[in-house]
Amino acid sequence: MGRAAARHNEKVNDESIPVARAVDHGFAKLMPDVDRERAWLLTVDGAPQSYVDLDEPTHLEFEYARRLGHGLDTVAEPGRALDVLHLGGGALTLPRYVAATRPGSRQDVVEADRGLLDLVAEHLPLPVGAGIALHAADARAWLEAAPDDSADVLVADVFGGSRVPAHLTSLAYAEEAGRVLRGDGVYLANLADAAPFAFLRSQLATVSVVFEELALIAEPGVLRGRRFGNAVLVAAHRPLDVAALSRRVASDAFPARLEHGPALREFIGGAAPVRDEEAVPSPEPPQGAFGIG
Repeated sequence: MGRAAARHNEKVNDESIPVARAVDHGFAKLMPDVDRERAWLLTVDGAPQSYVDLDEPTHLEFEYARRLGHGLDTVAEPGRALDVLHLGGGALTLPRYVAATRPGSRQDVVEADRGLLDLVAEHLPLPVGAGIALHAADARAWLEAAPDDSADVLVADVFGGSRVPAHLTSLAYAEEAGRVLRGDGVYLANLADAAPFAFLRSQLATVSVVFEELALIAEPGVLRGRRFGNAVLVAAHRPLDVAALSRRVASDAFPARLEHGPALREFIGGAAPVRDEEAVPSPEPPQGAFGIG
């Protein structure tokens, strides 16, 4: 009994102690949330990347993650299993969410930082039988090698530090995403920008070449140009359930606005699609924009 108790105490202590480690593309920290047992915040080079509650995987702490979650909830009828491709891994918040809300889904997660994947797998292990396969690879290279019509949903949440890498912003990349998605598939992307929205407008213009339907979700203050922030792009070859998605994001604990149709076309304005040779990363966030505390 004494040895068993000691092992239990070691496990509890290990679960409540912050973990810090150099990974392939920066310095990662896993910090426990004092208010939620077995909940963790992942940062890389000081920038918040993911929040995970191991006991409640449907809890989405970050505003942008909640909006991606609303997108995932409305792409198909509740509970239907899906084939989901995640570009960008973090602490695997959204793959865990899909596994909990859509049991039986098959998911691939592509993360360029093998060290980060190892850290998360070691300290925040996935449930047995979650149906989530992890791949240490460059997102675009993996996408280009993926089969046609192989995914129902593609979630792009790739940040090098606090910026979307340039090679994931071009028309050639968007065309690969469209090829991999099935005819009724949905593309979800987490982007970040501020007024005058040169990057965000160019991304909408780029994706609109490939997908007929677009919607944009963001906090009203961001869309009014008051601050730097995240915007979630939703795109598909078929009509989106705009009404359901609008209701969800408007009634969220962190209310957001959904732009669609003429209003979104007006927002895009004269922005042009981005070619590979013109591609640039998303803008550097102002100091403290995504800080902690």
